[in-house]
Amino acid sequence: MTGPGGTRVLSLDSLVRIQRGRQTPDAPRRLPVPDGMTAPMGCDAVAVPARLGPLVLPRLPRVGCVYADDAHWWWLVPSDSDYALEWPAPAHYAAGAVLPDSPAGTGAAGLPDLIHRPDGTLPYTPPIPLYLALCRLTGTTPVWSRPVTA
Repeated sequence: MTGPGGTRVLSLDSLVRIQRGRQTPDAPRRLPVPDGMTAPMGCDAVAVPARLGPLVLPRLPRVGCVYADDAHWWWLVPSDSDYALEWPAPAHYAAGAVLPDSPAGTGAAGLPDLIHRPDGTLPYTPPIPLYLALCRLTGTTPVWSRPVTA
């Protein structure tokens, strides 16, 4: 559309489209794999309320990377560690190690702080011992021990 004097006039629809095009959705916040470590099996995370974090640690034979903020402790686990498992409430399984939108008491760059880094190059906590520790702490029967219903 051309206005007086040959100037270009933009309609409201055009302005809205331009504004929408300028807005880029925020990239998801992911727990990072620390420098010098590799995640050949991909990375997911399991979060538990911060009050349970210190109770889980001594129950694990090996601890991978653990992140913490005011509300949660996060364990890095291999991708698809939720396959055929129902992680017990109040645990939260985060595929891709993507954090929820609301940062609660986060550290640098809006991410939880790394509070444990294992020796070696793999960031993972073995998922089955973590699952069993959480089941025990929450009084949940592991999925493979539950009665089968038809």
